[in-house]
Amino acid sequence: MILITGGMGYIGTHLVLELMSGGEDVVILDNLCNSSRSTLQRIVRVAGKAPAFIEGDVRHRKTLDHLFKRYPIDAVIHCAGLKAVGESVREPLRYYDTNLGGTLTLCQAMAGAGVFTLVFSSSATVYDDCAIMPINERCRTGHPSSPYGQSKLMAENVMKSMAEADPRWSVALLRYFNPIGAHDSGQVGEMPALMPNNLLPYLLQVASGQRPSLSVFGSDYQTPDGTGIRDYIHVMDLAEGHIKALQALRCAQGLHIWNLGTGLGHSVLEVVKAFERVSGVAVPLAFKPRRAGDIAQCWADPVKASKELGWRAHRSLDCMLDDAWRWQMSYRRDAAEVLLPVITGTPSLTTSAGSLSI
Repeated sequence: MILITGGMGYIGTHLVLELMSGGEDVVILDNLCNSSRSTLQRIVRVAGKAPAFIEGDVRHRKTLDHLFKRYPIDAVIHCAGLKAVGESVREPLRYYDTNLGGTLTLCQAMAGAGVFTLVFSSSATVYDDCAIMPINERCRTGHPSSPYGQSKLMAENVMKSMAEADPRWSVALLRYFNPIGAHDSGQVGEMPALMPNNLLPYLLQVASGQRPSLSVFGSDYQTPDGTGIRDYIHVMDLAEGHIKALQALRCAQGLHIWNLGTGLGHSVLEVVKAFERVSGVAVPLAFKPRRAGDIAQCWADPVKASKELGWRAHRSLDCMLDDAWRWQMSYRRDAAEVLLPVITGTPSLTTSAGSLSI
């Protein structure tokens, strides 16, 4: 059985579906700080069954000890954490507490339970502000430009030391680039509970009329159109990369590092234009100053993952945007259907526990 921390979040949910489709038993731990219990029903719609779910925080050792005693867990995929670069600049202590503190507590609980296989959701922000692209796993780390990146690098260093000290550990550090898109069913995707901090969920809310315009932070970078360039990867390609990494860890001990990206960079304006082409919806823009912690460009060299894992991203930018827009429309329709009984005076439907929305 595989424990997925943060399994009700954006990346975690898609991982759960991919693992379940492959016949794996899954248990989710999530504190629902940026997700919803209704996500569980969406998982059931797609998978046809429910994974085990525990509402709890990865920083709480007693919760983790209970999990490892209750379930026959033999591997962990650690996705729980905070992920917004700009927010981390404003709230650094919160990011260190959650991202580093949660990782420390999880690793201690795993060792106590005799579980030594760990896939870690890291980030391309651990790399220094590289002047040369693409970024490979040999590129320098050590001076990330934000507390978010620093918290991920500090967690990586904990796991490196841990694996060097104890040969029982099998650890994969997966350095994500920029996940976007949604499950092709239209039932699962990214829907932040709070203000979106990333490009695509904000863009989707503008396109669906929830916000007046898309804020573009920085139009004077040294890039062809002045806006930041990123490597956008479909979340399902990312999920498949986790499965490949987990399979590799089950055959080899030690610590391994892999970039998960497409190897292609797209600017903010390129993404907006591609979305307008795919959806037929115009997106009004509002240009604003650069955000603290952002860099001009970042895209992956994914060759190592291709050679060692037999994995590569194959979904196009248009596919990512089309799937994300289908999810946005599906979510909006579902929200309207939930509100309808209230508007008409018909009693709303709930579960016996009264906690899961339809």
